[in-house]
Amino acid sequence: MANETLDATPAAAIDATDTPELLRRTAELAAAYQASIPDRRVGLAPGVTGDTLRAALDGPLPQTGTDAWTVISELAAGVEPGLVTMNSPRYHGFVIGGAVPAALAADWLTSVWDQNAAMMLATPGAAVVEEVAARWLVELLAFAPETTVGFTSGATMSNFTGLAAGRHAVLRRAGWDVEEDGLIGAPPIRVIAGADLHASLQEALRYVGFGRRRAERMPTDDEGRMDVAALAAALSGRTEPTIVCAQLGEVNTGGLDQVDRVADAVAAHPNAWLHVDGAFGLWAAASPRLRHLVAGHDRADSVATDAHKWLNVPYDSGFVFVRDGAAHRAAMGATAAYLPPAPGQQREPFEYVPEMSRRGRGFVVYAALRELGAAGVAEMVERDCAMASRIARGLAADPGVRLLNEVVLNQVLFDVDGDADLTRDVIARVQAEGTAWLGGTTFHGTVAIRVSVSNWDTREDDADRTVGAIRAAIDGAREARRSGDGPKG
Repeated sequence: MANETLDATPAAAIDATDTPELLRRTAELAAAYQASIPDRRVGLAPGVTGDTLRAALDGPLPQTGTDAWTVISELAAGVEPGLVTMNSPRYHGFVIGGAVPAALAADWLTSVWDQNAAMMLATPGAAVVEEVAARWLVELLAFAPETTVGFTSGATMSNFTGLAAGRHAVLRRAGWDVEEDGLIGAPPIRVIAGADLHASLQEALRYVGFGRRRAERMPTDDEGRMDVAALAAALSGRTEPTIVCAQLGEVNTGGLDQVDRVADAVAAHPNAWLHVDGAFGLWAAASPRLRHLVAGHDRADSVATDAHKWLNVPYDSGFVFVRDGAAHRAAMGATAAYLPPAPGQQREPFEYVPEMSRRGRGFVVYAALRELGAAGVAEMVERDCAMASRIARGLAADPGVRLLNEVVLNQVLFDVDGDADLTRDVIARVQAEGTAWLGGTTFHGTVAIRVSVSNWDTREDDADRTVGAIRAAIDGAREARRSGDGPKG
């Protein structure tokens, strides 16, 4: 197949009749890659570097066009050595899921259809699919039926949108129109968050105009959970506009704030908004068995999450859920003469997210929810949590492995022999060996290894192979230390 070529055509005279054959051949490349995933090396092969990839891909700006099949086949050949297999069932870095089959196929159609999903008038099909998927998500995650939903690029933009809605609401109650008059001269907004807030929330605080340092940090426990008593004391007797940020799923431990108690503290304040960063922990709400872990999530004023984490749809995809639909639309909506409103009371997609022009994100979500069903989403979340516990048990059999978290969700945090350099060496060895992929972190001053289980296809054999790879890396790192070839500390 690689030696077959379509007729070369100048860039100014692209022949659209070649497109179906191009797509067929591209589908063969994609199918071959997909078929390789179960046994594919997860990390990069030895010797692959930025320089080796540039040698295959870089060059002068082309002055004349190249036929499309040559472009695609050479792109695939040049890029694939530099791909970490993030959709592998043994990829355990950064809380990244894979893509269930229907969502992957819908993503291809999304590109072929090439719809700007901003408006009902422009693309009713995309708008209606997003509307239906939004209603299904609200039901799946046990929010109130009137909750509004925005389809964002991921948790950062979901956090931004929720904070913007909160900014509107607390300033409106204080008599200020932030959308018209901005923040200069506005009543100050107090922002409170746990000490272990995620970087995406910190970025969202920047984007919404509050700044990272402005957030008052509440103390947290050994799992990264906010001290609710400290929060209640910080709110007591105060009246200024306030946004409180809680968290469902601390990125290292999976720790879950007690949102029900946080909501009680916020409810006692005369002008406060509760935002929850639920990038991955929110998905426990999809499981009747795990929902108690996130009790009170439906009392939050806004909640952010990622779909490319635990719904397992392709990048990029996230959601924001807002109880006050008027505040949501006021913060995100736009008006212009060329933007006629949707007929009747129909939902306009652009009123719920920062972007106007954007991909039709609803298609993959709709496909995933139909393929899995509510029971399938619950089973997927529960199985990933079970596999995280299985990995933790397998690692704990080594007396030098110290588990640093309570494995309540999909995160396993540990170090080796209490030795930071040895722990880092184990990370490097696992990544280099290729059976699995995981990353490192520092949590509360301890250098640690973080294992995240978020893939729809991770099974017991994958968990056991991951444990085997880690245990082998630990043995190799210890032996290198004993022989004088390893890190000395």
